[in-house]
Amino acid sequence: MKHLELAKTPPMGWNSWDCYGATVTEDEVKGNAQYMADHLKEYGWDYVVVDIQWSEPGAVSSAYRPFVPLEMDEYSRLIPATNRFPSAKDGRGFKSLGDYIHDLGLKFGIHIMRGIPRQAVHANTAIKGTTVGARDIAHPNSICPWNTDMYGVDPTKEGAQEYYNSLFELYAQWGVDFIKVDDIAASRLYGIHLAEIEMIRKAIDHCGRDIVLSLSPGPAPLEYAEELKANANMWRMTDDFWDLWELLYGMFERCEKWSEHVGPGNWPDCDMLPLGHIGIRSVDGGASDRWTRFTKDEQITMMTLWSIFKSPLMFGGELRDNDDWTLSLLTNKEVLSMHRNIHHIKHVYRENDKIVWTANDEDYTYVALFNATEESASVSVTLDQLGLTTSVQAVELWTGEVLGVIEDQIEQTIPAHGAKLFKLS
Repeated sequence: MKHLELAKTPPMGWNSWDCYGATVTEDEVKGNAQYMADHLKEYGWDYVVVDIQWSEPGAVSSAYRPFVPLEMDEYSRLIPATNRFPSAKDGRGFKSLGDYIHDLGLKFGIHIMRGIPRQAVHANTAIKGTTVGARDIAHPNSICPWNTDMYGVDPTKEGAQEYYNSLFELYAQWGVDFIKVDDIAASRLYGIHLAEIEMIRKAIDHCGRDIVLSLSPGPAPLEYAEELKANANMWRMTDDFWDLWELLYGMFERCEKWSEHVGPGNWPDCDMLPLGHIGIRSVDGGASDRWTRFTKDEQITMMTLWSIFKSPLMFGGELRDNDDWTLSLLTNKEVLSMHRNIHHIKHVYRENDKIVWTANDEDYTYVALFNATEESASVSVTLDQLGLTTSVQAVELWTGEVLGVIEDQIEQTIPAHGAKLFKLS
């Protein structure tokens, strides 16, 4: 499968949603891209993703406005709102913004909703390369429960595949490297939209450009794991993830269930990292303009779990506002090397919310100790549980603390909601 040649390691980048909701502008995207090029690219961060509603001129916060006009071309395809993305004028779409990001040595991504714009269906606008109109391919009973922009596409109708082909031909012209498709991996009304996933897969393969495919929201159904792996590079295991301990606590179980399906080109996705300055124009997550509500211990826990599970890493905050602490989480070379190179990921045990994971690369064994309880606690793991038969040296990767020689077991006192991550050699 061609798409497995892409994203051989989990994608890493920035997404506009956690800080700007539906309202991000071209200048804000460029500013975050420049920061990434200057401070993060050398560590492997390279995707810059414009999230939802980029075709809506009047978008406000993350609150979707029902049945509002969107900017669209003559072939029923949404195009960027030029008041927010001035370089899109005169039909240029995202080509200029994509070129800007590529010139920084980075990759360009966008978000779309599955389906065809309702306004295209109501006007019965054309489908490129066909004699049918938008009304002929729409599935008006297939709707998103939280966003009124689109109808589903009926895969049995003439012109349905051609519509998706024309979309991705346009995105290829814009230089899109990453596409996040929403309301598709799991729907509150209908479950997974497998037929549209398959049409999108065919359209990407048809467009002639390598594009990483990410599916949202979740939780994606585990029983469709093989279909997801056959069509996508990433799929969300969760609904929108925010800076709330109960959501982070729930991620341990999700990771345990999906861990056997982690592999090159196929990445179950824990969702974005709500770190740093978020909620600037987004009201999701229960609070507006703020710094992450996660404690430092919880931030370490999140980064450790995402990394040893090999989730994609998509930073959600305004990068230009990063403090030294937040930047340190994104530039820990040892942790990022582990994230990139490990294999044989294994959930070792969970007892009374004390949790241990391990993984290996070609040279080292890694072990993560988590304390998901409400008070400081001792968490331990034996070398035998890790499959090791000789003594090892242990270094904690977030602090650099050297434990020295371990003969039998690692045992650490870990604060509530905290974690420690060790490299064993």
